[in-house]
Amino acid sequence: QVQLVESGGGLAQPGGSLRLSCAASGFTFSSYAMSWARQAPGKGLEWVSGIYNDGSDTYYADSVKGRFTISRDNTKNTVYLQMNSLKPEDTALYFCAKGKKGEVVDVLEEYDYWGQGTQVTVSS
Repeated sequence: QVQLVESGGGLAQPGGSLRLSCAASGFTFSSYAMSWARQAPGKGLEWVSGIYNDGSDTYYADSVKGRFTISRDNTKNTVYLQMNSLKPEDTALYFCAKGKKGEVVDVLEEYDYWGQGTQVTVSS
């Protein structure tokens, strides 16, 4: 069965960095786009970033562009989110999600499996 397991969350200071990882299993990882989404306290789920199945292209929400970098290692079935210059408004539960095809879309309904999430808290 499909499994997505996130890790790497924690507490960071404003301006700091964290690197999230998502280990995937149960499907042909290199065939599907992967994305990260987040849910801040009291808010809805927000798509953050996505990467094509072969890593050839990446996309970002305006709120994280220039600060976050998504990457993947298809030999390790893992997708990463490097988060730099963190802000308090980045505080959220971060999820990775498997796309239904190789191309990235920023529509949450186009993702069919989700991890359990990893908490990121940005505070001094």
